Amino acid sequence: MGNACSSKHVSIDWLAKEPFAPHIEEYMRYLADRDYAANTFSNYLGVVSHFAQWMHRRRLHLQSIDEALVSKFIDKHLPRCRCTGPVQRDRRTLSAALGLLLAVLRAQGAIAPVAVSSKPVDEELRRYDAYMADVRGLAPKTREMALRIVGRLLRSRFGDAAIDMAAIEPDEVRDFFAQQAKLYSKPAGAGAVIASLRGYFRYRVSLGDAVQGLIGVLSYPANWRLSSLPKTLTPEEVEQLVNSLGKPGRSLRRTDAIVRCALDLGLRSGEIAHISLDDIDWHAGTITLRHTKGRREDVLPLPATTGAAIAAYLEQERPKSRNRAVFVRHHTPRGEPVGPDLVRKAIRQAFAHAGLPYTRSHLLRHTMANRLLAGGASLKEVADVLRHRSLNTTMIYAKLDSRNLSEVALAWPGSAA
Repeated sequence: MGNACSSKHVSIDWLAKEPFAPHIEEYMRYLADRDYAANTFSNYLGVVSHFAQWMHRRRLHLQSIDEALVSKFIDKHLPRCRCTGPVQRDRRTLSAALGLLLAVLRAQGAIAPVAVSSKPVDEELRRYDAYMADVRGLAPKTREMALRIVGRLLRSRFGDAAIDMAAIEPDEVRDFFAQQAKLYSKPAGAGAVIASLRGYFRYRVSLGDAVQGLIGVLSYPANWRLSSLPKTLTPEEVEQLVNSLGKPGRSLRRTDAIVRCALDLGLRSGEIAHISLDDIDWHAGTITLRHTKGRREDVLPLPATTGAAIAAYLEQERPKSRNRAVFVRHHTPRGEPVGPDLVRKAIRQAFAHAGLPYTRSHLLRHTMANRLLAGGASLKEVADVLRHRSLNTTMIYAKLDSRNLSEVALAWPGSAA
């Protein structure tokens, strides 16, 4: 095992004692298989050794390990720790090392699986999440936000008691919204609270609850979503960004390919993160999107510039990995798929590298739509390429269609026609 020697840096070898003795080899193998750096490997073993020492002194058994015990170790023990040997105090390192330990122990069946709350509110939220996913086809991020808001309402009203929708008064819903709206600085944020609550109440209506009155007290705040132009890169800025690509540097091949996916195909960050090697048909020149916001499979033509950037990344920079994701991590855990956050970070770095004062990755999707309109595409064609489920979503780009707008513009009063 390549990194096994790193365990020598652990001053007191509690790893060979109970309760982890039968499982530490598997934990080390887990880290080695994912190509963790030697320093990280050593630090994680040090954390587990410290945790084992603490458990041994408190005479805790392996079966008692769960997220609550880990939190108690980090939050309660660490601030007043007097254990022998060097102690790791970085919370991120502690949480990561012990989180992986929980995963390994559960995979081996050594500890209980993650406990599922049986409280009425938690059970209700699980049912509603399944409804949003299976019936409404909502994206995970949208469901997560809705569950967070609805959960606040139900917990503030019922606590751990059973849910009784008939007991919720309209004034309670109105007061709850007023409190939540204070958390948002823009009308769009408060509108998300309204959408989440109304969506949940409609779900309860479908179950036979008479909660139409609760829906009636929820009105969307004024938010003129078509009042401003969507921000896009100018043609000069696009050229500046494109000219900055293809330069040598750390992880820049991956950044180039990610930028091309966003600029040439208008892909969202989550869609870029989920592209698989099996999704690209190099002979047909197509790419299949299987993890879209609309929960559909879409086949798009793969532009030559995008394909060339992806191929350069695969050939020259992508680390060896058994994972089929196109874009993988270059650092710990090496070879694992990137997430949407890393995609957005890469695009921000590309903006900075090109000398552009932007940070929003979605800007490239807007830019792609504007380039299509400038090239003569219709709004329906733009909607198809962006994979909007409703043409209304695409209407914001109508104000960018200067080619057609100029044809319907009226002469200024008093001027020559």
